[in-house]
Amino acid sequence: MSLMSPPAVSPSATPFASPFYAPSANIVDLRESATIAVSTRAKALRAAGHPVIDLGAGEPDFPTPGFIVEAAHQALESPSAGATRYTQVEGILPLRQAIAERADTIRRAAGLRGGIEPSDVVVTAGTKQALFNACFALFAAGDEVLVPTPGWTSYYEMIALARAVPIAVRGARECSLKVTPADLRAAATPRTRGLILNSPCNPSGAVYSSAELAAIVECATEHEWWILSDEIYRAISYAGEAASLLSVVDGDSHAAQRLVVVDGVAKSFAMTGWRIGWSIAPSAVSRAMTALQSHTTSNAATLSQHAALAALTNPAAADAAVAAMVREFQRRRDAALELLHAARLDVIEPQGAFYLFVRVGEATADDPEPGTRFARRLLDESGVAIVPGIAFHTPEWIRVSYAAPADDVMEGVRRIVAQRIS
Repeated sequence: MSLMSPPAVSPSATPFASPFYAPSANIVDLRESATIAVSTRAKALRAAGHPVIDLGAGEPDFPTPGFIVEAAHQALESPSAGATRYTQVEGILPLRQAIAERADTIRRAAGLRGGIEPSDVVVTAGTKQALFNACFALFAAGDEVLVPTPGWTSYYEMIALARAVPIAVRGARECSLKVTPADLRAAATPRTRGLILNSPCNPSGAVYSSAELAAIVECATEHEWWILSDEIYRAISYAGEAASLLSVVDGDSHAAQRLVVVDGVAKSFAMTGWRIGWSIAPSAVSRAMTALQSHTTSNAATLSQHAALAALTNPAAADAAVAAMVREFQRRRDAALELLHAARLDVIEPQGAFYLFVRVGEATADDPEPGTRFARRLLDESGVAIVPGIAFHTPEWIRVSYAAPADDVMEGVRRIVAQRIS
């Protein structure tokens, strides 16, 4: 009996249908998040007594830094903090001020004009909600949105939920699968309205340089496309902090009026469960996203907002905590890459985030998803959970997370190598 049934991306029938329920047109093509599904399956197998190594989850295995947890305790104990009450839909003002100041600091450090106001910031229940809000506010039925591929699995689904059309744009292997302006132009049509960028990239770990980002911004501005920049992994970069779109787009420029930057505390501060993200956008867009959020989730969890405020306003403690995590991620990355290179496997060398993207086969008519087949066999025969590349619209690849205990990472990679060369 197979331990794993990786979710397909485009099956012919919705998984939600039953004799008593026909899904609405809004979700008829919706698929469960493949990355969450793999992690859930691995946890279930462990609970059933199977010794599974989970290298599927995109979640740091570190505890939230103590100074952040302590700030949350203090907020709970202080009646004036209102940590158990509603806040403004867009988030508490001190947190939005801290986010705006952080963004302006990025621009000023690059010699650009700032001008970001707290009113440009919307605090959300995780970066995922910020992306969802932006897709709903910017795109509509028939709009096409370019998605550099491989790309995070939820980008495609969020765009589709907005009744827009995700267009996969593939980068060359020699560019670590990053896209260029030429790639974007080749995929564009008169219906193209925007693109989603992610650097450092999930799943490849590739990082766009400032020059590469500037070239893409120039292309998008020329065509009047919106850019959604997902920067959740920006602090997890191995050659210094990765470039932000804020560091290449002047605050007074035309490009700034078509830019939405999303970020959060989940990855760099090991705060995944606190569910705090945010968007920075032109004021009219932020007002629209606030209105949308007022009818969906309302404000992000109040206590979590106070915790995020501590993360962003204690730079010495924050920098030390992030630096320690990045050093450990880099140590794991280097050790895993040594094993993969020794086995001559094709792997994108990650410059950021905490994923290894490994090519495990050639897609053919007889074997259209070698990554899915490999992932299933790896779990069934070797007890290692990974994410098949079809989740990122790249069926020949697999994603391996090294945001797991170092011993698990190394043993898991050894089993991947053994399975690949067997």
